[in-house]
Amino acid sequence: MTYSKAFIRSTMAICFLTSFIGAFMANSINIAIPALAQDFSVTQFHLNWVVSIYFLSSATLAIPFGSLADIVGRKKLFLIGIGLFGLGFFGSALATSFSVLIFFRLLQGIANAMVGGTSMAILTTVVPPQERGKALGMYSAVLYIGLSLGPVLGGFLVKYVSWRSIFVFGFLVDAIIFFLILFRLTGEWKMAAGEAYDYKGAALWITGLALMLFSLSNLSLAPYYTLIFLASLVLLGLFIRVELRASSPILAIKVFAKNTTFIFSNLATVINYMATFAISFLLSLYLQLVLGLDSSLAGLILLSQPVLMATVSPFAGRLSDRVEPRILSSLGMGIIATGLLLLTFFSTNTPVVFIVANLVFIGIGFGLFASPNTNAVMSSVEKRYYSIASSTLGTMRLLGQTLSIATVSLITSIFIGNTSLYSPEYTQVFMTSFKLSFSIFTVLCFLGVFASLARGNKNSTTPD
Repeated sequence: MTYSKAFIRSTMAICFLTSFIGAFMANSINIAIPALAQDFSVTQFHLNWVVSIYFLSSATLAIPFGSLADIVGRKKLFLIGIGLFGLGFFGSALATSFSVLIFFRLLQGIANAMVGGTSMAILTTVVPPQERGKALGMYSAVLYIGLSLGPVLGGFLVKYVSWRSIFVFGFLVDAIIFFLILFRLTGEWKMAAGEAYDYKGAALWITGLALMLFSLSNLSLAPYYTLIFLASLVLLGLFIRVELRASSPILAIKVFAKNTTFIFSNLATVINYMATFAISFLLSLYLQLVLGLDSSLAGLILLSQPVLMATVSPFAGRLSDRVEPRILSSLGMGIIATGLLLLTFFSTNTPVVFIVANLVFIGIGFGLFASPNTNAVMSSVEKRYYSIASSTLGTMRLLGQTLSIATVSLITSIFIGNTSLYSPEYTQVFMTSFKLSFSIFTVLCFLGVFASLARGNKNSTTPD
């Protein structure tokens, strides 16, 4: 089916705004962490959950919602997700306690699971295949603009208004998206209308993955978390068994198992985001609590990475329509790995100019990796599987992000524990955690280069 240019432009605008606000919140909340600690008087362990609860819920629900979208309609689930996102923004802005804030961050994570897979599936369906790389490159560029404005605008709002104003801003943008979907995104996409929903598979996936991510985030606290982790592996094993026998599985394992490009592109995604997502989280604390910079200046410094990501991504996306994505993505991941290695040499007196230069370097690498990798995934499957493919890619991204925060949580729990962010001994133990975290991430990212190269060529399959 072909769509008018006006409809394509409207769809792209809606999907781009959705990409922007999600990215903005992901980065702006990091810059607000010290303010949250002071306002609610909580420790580093509790602060980790502000970020991790969002990604844990998003990661566990993305694939089940992706499958549901194909049955009930992608637009319908997209609209519901945006509505819940707005409720999450509103509730977070008015949170009277830390537990209330965590609840609404959980709600936002659920909403993000509905939105992430459906928006990209709709975009990929509407845009012609020959222009897909360009559109996905622009999608990534807008996402990185959101990441860019997150620390800058977020830092400004935290300094001159309060951390609550970040959620107010998010609510206003979300409201615009909601009404645009309602009135401009006409039509519906039900690629599996009439099929029965795989409730058993969904329950096993959600429970198994949630227990896995929860246990990984808390392994250092008690021995029984190891047992929870082992139980999660059993449940995920049962999930695979159920999916192989299901007539309408939430994850078409039989189909995707034969798709080398799909498998290794998703593996590269997990590794890349696991190695990189904690950068802004750790550097936000490093810049404010170790170097003593205020939130607005810290935000400007963190801006240097996503600005380059936004600049390079559209170019890389267009190039991936002509050059094999595995080449571009592997080059990008190699650059990122080098930048992560340089982060391990940071100290309590590292010059700001060196910090900015290294973030620029990492930003270039990420720009080369992301949109070609996305193009490879979406081009490797049939239109019938766009929702599941985009949800799987989103799950891998969120899984990587959650594992990144879980790794940092585990390390900080060991070295920092319940030490206050403002105590004299914090700096020394934080720097130990900082260096160890980035040492692990560097090794992961170098391994990721090989996963990226192993995916094969995009054109080895011709699903469209």
